[in-house]
Amino acid sequence: MLQIKSLQIQSVLFNNDLSRVIRSIKSIIRAADFAINKGVFDKITLYYGDGSRDRIFTDAEIDKLNAEFGEYITVKYDYFESNLGSARGHNRLANLSESDFIMIINPDILLAPDTILQLVKPYNYSDNVGIVEAKQLPIEHPKYYHPKTGETSWASTACVLIPRNIFREVGGFDADTFFLYCDDVDFSWMVRLKGYRIIYQPSAVVFHDKTLSINGAWQTSDAEDYYSAEAGLLLAYKWSRLDILNNILQYFENSDVTYYQKAAEEFKRRKEAGRLPKQLDVDNKIGEFIDNNYGKMRFSL
Repeated sequence: MLQIKSLQIQSVLFNNDLSRVIRSIKSIIRAADFAINKGVFDKITLYYGDGSRDRIFTDAEIDKLNAEFGEYITVKYDYFESNLGSARGHNRLANLSESDFIMIINPDILLAPDTILQLVKPYNYSDNVGIVEAKQLPIEHPKYYHPKTGETSWASTACVLIPRNIFREVGGFDADTFFLYCDDVDFSWMVRLKGYRIIYQPSAVVFHDKTLSINGAWQTSDAEDYYSAEAGLLLAYKWSRLDILNNILQYFENSDVTYYQKAAEEFKRRKEAGRLPKQLDVDNKIGEFIDNNYGKMRFSL
């Protein structure tokens, strides 16, 4: 059984709406209350890293949050003074504490009262669990998971629970390669490469305010479009799928879509500068590239 331990919940901010962050904090307080009263964790810290141009929180506002919610959690805030990206931001926050577990969430995530309790459960039943991922509502992530074991290819860091010793063993996120997007896919595969399992836990529920277009497609920003394209190239290279890489590169180079062209140019610049990551999984046992997805899907969006 899991012994009582400490938890750091961490989130990277970038030009977020303050009211939505506060709404998320209130849901975290309730979930922390449940976890502490059930004896799962004895100390919970909520750590925000802020890469926004202007600070989202003032020191006085952080003091006020601690005065109001200090019975349950300690709120900390690190203003990065620059946009570090998701991977580097989370590495920095993880290195600022010594908690036994790290819980990574998006800043607009709302936790159900028992979310933390449910995320912990797989660690009570197995000693080779590396990451446990929560179920997102109202739009559940479409990737496949085993209906009995919950095992899946990778975990979305919209909401995950990770033992700190495993985070350190893997070396954190590959921030030199991934600025935004696919950092969680790559991290998950690194965890699996070390022999640990990735578990999807449907009973751990969070609300992620992600909406679809009128045609039922993901609505993405310009930054999401570009960085997901760039990350797709880098992920295929790192995980030794040169066949897929070459197909994507050819498609991007021949496309009239600007962000595809820019992503292909950036990849070639990195290659010429010797800045591509070390290639892994040459036998293709871990990395899963299936129908333009990073693993098998249960349904498509």
